[in-house]
Amino acid sequence: MDFINSNFFQGDMFTYIVLPLLIFFARISDVTVGTLRIVMVSKGQKAIAPLLGFFEVIIWLITMSKIIQNIDNWVAYVAYGAGFATGNYIGLIIEEKLAVGIVQLQIITRKSADNLIAKLKASGYGITYHNAQGATSEEVAVIYSIIKRNEIQKVIEIIRTYNPNAFYSIEDVKFINKGMPGLAKPNSRWRKGK
Repeated sequence: MDFINSNFFQGDMFTYIVLPLLIFFARISDVTVGTLRIVMVSKGQKAIAPLLGFFEVIIWLITMSKIIQNIDNWVAYVAYGAGFATGNYIGLIIEEKLAVGIVQLQIITRKSADNLIAKLKASGYGITYHNAQGATSEEVAVIYSIIKRNEIQKVIEIIRTYNPNAFYSIEDVKFINKGMPGLAKPNSRWRKGK
């Protein structure tokens, strides 16, 4: 039995198929965890980010030790690179699905924004708005709102329905200093000012 095991680990099948696949999946894991760690750092998640960092580094060290042990195996290099690329992609998809955090939404609309403003208010979104002058001296309305990241699609649908030609931008928000109705509860993870 030991003879079979030692032959398996030294054979071409292990060296050029099994080992590269293990490296590929390990690299996917550590890069995915790393992507999520970066997101948690940017969101101020002090408890989760270090834990993710620990697992990210452990997986990376194990993977790198196998690369160094098989330094002449070009298939392992390809698997390492492919795992890195795939891990980035998967990490971003997971981060998008988690939709952690809050964002600031800025909407600029050329036509009257009254219906859009009314619908956003009726849907429970806190908004601030003012009239402004656009680059071509035309009157525009500028609307601001802070919303939960997992509600972006819902708000975009409202914009498309009530003012489809509106320009909007979305930015991540790390900190709010006052609670907003329906956004930050007193015991939520979003810090509030005193």
